[in-house]
Amino acid sequence: MGLFGKIKDGGPVVREQAAELHWDTEDPFMFASHHFDDYPRGNRQQAPPLEEIKKRSLGHDYRPQYGYRMYGGKVAPGFPLHTHWGYETITICTEGYVDHFDSLGNQGRFGYGDVQWITASSRYGHCEMYPLAFADRDNHHRVTQIMMHIPNEKKNKGVEINNVWAENVPCIRKDGCVIHVYAGTYEGMTGVVPNKDSWAADPSHHVRIVSFEVDPGVKITLDPTVPSAGRNVYLTDSGATVAGKDYIPQTRLKIKPDAEVEITNGDKKSEIWLLEGDPIGQKMCSFGPVVLATDKEVREANAVVRKEEIKDWPWNYVNKTQPVATDRFIRYADGREDRPTQKDPRELPPAVPFPEETEKTDEPAKKVPVRDYWNED
Repeated sequence: MGLFGKIKDGGPVVREQAAELHWDTEDPFMFASHHFDDYPRGNRQQAPPLEEIKKRSLGHDYRPQYGYRMYGGKVAPGFPLHTHWGYETITICTEGYVDHFDSLGNQGRFGYGDVQWITASSRYGHCEMYPLAFADRDNHHRVTQIMMHIPNEKKNKGVEINNVWAENVPCIRKDGCVIHVYAGTYEGMTGVVPNKDSWAADPSHHVRIVSFEVDPGVKITLDPTVPSAGRNVYLTDSGATVAGKDYIPQTRLKIKPDAEVEITNGDKKSEIWLLEGDPIGQKMCSFGPVVLATDKEVREANAVVRKEEIKDWPWNYVNKTQPVATDRFIRYADGREDRPTQKDPRELPPAVPFPEETEKTDEPAKKVPVRDYWNED
C-alpha cells in the first residue's frame, strides 16, 4: 500500500498513497480491496484447470499468475469459511458471481452489479467463493469490498445480511461516464442502505460510496461535503488529473471535504471510487477477524472463534459453491427468498451446465464432515 505522502502545495489534494489490491481508508471505513481477475473457462467444479493452479500456494494465493489469483481458494477461487465480528462489509460485484453461505443458514449468489451488505456486529461465519460459472468463455471477475466500522454501542447486537440488486442501485449515465451511487446522495440520486444499524443508514453521518466508470479523457466533478467528513478518492486502471495535477493509476488521494474537485480520467477506461463520511471517532481494538471496544473483548472473542467456527458451520463444505446453472438469489435460513426482477443486468447468456452437474443446494447438511472440495479437471 505504500506510504501516505503529504502534499504541501495547498490544493484540495492533501495526501497521496499507492492503492493496489488493498486500499487503506480512514474512519468510518476500516479497509477496502479492489479485485480484478481474468479467470479462464470453468470446469465442472467451477474452478480453473488443475494444471494451472497445482503449483500455486493454494489457500493463500495473491499472485496474479495467468492474470488471476486464487485468494484463499483451493478449488474455486475466493474465501472459504472465515469469521467477521464487529464491523460491516459492503461487497460490490460488478463482473462475475459471488456464491455465499453462512453460519446462520443463509445462502445465495449475486453479481453483475449487485451489492451485498453484511452488518456483523456479532460473530458471523461465511464463505464467499468466486465460481467460474461459464464453461464456454472466460470468467472476468471484478469485486470491490469495503469494510466499515460499527459504533461500540451497536456491537454484539446481531447480524443483518441483505442484497441490493443491480436494478435497484441508482445509476446516472452521462456522455462517457456511468455513476453508481451505493450510499449517500450524488446529483440527486440516493443509494440504498438496507441494514438499519449501518453507520451509512443515517444521512447525518454523510457517508457516500460512489463509483464512476469513466471513458478516456472524461471529466467528473466532486461537490463539496461537510468539513467533518473524511474524503478519499481511489484511481484504479488509469491515471487521472485531479485539481490540475497528474496522478498515476492505483493511487489513493485524500481530498479536502469542503472543496469542489475536478477529475479528468487518463487515456484508459477506468473506475474511480469515492469513499466519504463522518468518523465514528471511537477507540476500537482489533486482531484477526474481530474488531471490538477493548483488547480483553478481542482476546475473548478470538478464543470463541477458534473453538466454535468449524463446529457451528452448518454446511458440508467450507468452500461451497452454488450449482453451475444458478440464477442470482438470496435464500434466508427461515425459507424466505429474494431474487432480482431483472434477469440478466449485463445481458449475458446463461451459464452452461455440465452434464455431470447433479448437486442440489437446499438445506444445510450438518451430518456430513466439513471439508474442501477436491479439484478435478
